[in-house]
Amino acid sequence: MIKATLTAQRLVALFLFGCMAINYPILAIFDMQASLVGIPILYFYVFGVWAALIALMAWIIER
Repeated sequence: MIKATLTAQRLVALFLFGCMAINYPILAIFDMQASLVGIPILYFYVFGVWAALIALMAWIIER
């Protein structure tokens, strides 16, 4: 029971972190004309955060 509530709390915290990481003020930092391997930095940031959130969610649930 305690482990289930701890997992739920961690997932809620991860959700809130994800909401903050993909919100406008943070996205504006990465919205620049520079590119990495021909792809804009903003796309790398969005898909990197998305992949990290999925990996962290899997790690929390499997733990």
